[in-house]
Amino acid sequence: MKNYNYLLMDNGSREAMIVDPAWEINKVHLALETQNAQLKGILITHSHLDHINLAGQVAEEYQCPIFMSGTEIIFSGFSSPYLQAIEETSLSLGKLVVEAIATPGHTPGCICYRTDNFLFTGDVLFAEGCGMCPNPDAARQMFWSLQKLRNRLNSSTRIFPGHSFGLMPGQTFAMVQQQNLYLQIPSEESFIDFRMRKQCRKKLFAFH
Repeated sequence: MKNYNYLLMDNGSREAMIVDPAWEINKVHLALETQNAQLKGILITHSHLDHINLAGQVAEEYQCPIFMSGTEIIFSGFSSPYLQAIEETSLSLGKLVVEAIATPGHTPGCICYRTDNFLFTGDVLFAEGCGMCPNPDAARQMFWSLQKLRNRLNSSTRIFPGHSFGLMPGQTFAMVQQQNLYLQIPSEESFIDFRMRKQCRKKLFAFH
């Protein structure tokens, strides 16, 4: 599966963190070398293989922590000597502040990460839809996670998801709210019914 890996860097200190490293280690090496970046941490949005595939290897090579929610660690069983449990907290990256926002639904311990006016959403929020939910209770959590984002984000916040399905990463939240039906459903019950509808269970990315 095609994934987006993101490198966050403080320009002054060159300190960096990478979001959801997966699949192609050479691209990680190249990005860090090109930017003369010092990797200080790995930010994991959730524990699915396509988001953690390189986490252990990168942590070992660069001797840096892997940040994952404690809830997700328990849910997934993921382990590493570099693993650090976090919940809703703030991490320092040079002069940047990286805010962890708990957004369960796709998995029990999903986290989105915000720094400045950028939000890294993993599989919680795509420009075109939201992540799959395995059952109605997960869909209920997803509804409230999306509501939390609606209440916290500025219209100019740029959204960087783990995947795209037609629209490039970096769309403004204002545009995503206009295009994304899941941000327009007004009630928990309606959201659950729509997210769990039959065709959506058969085709994971049938957002409409």
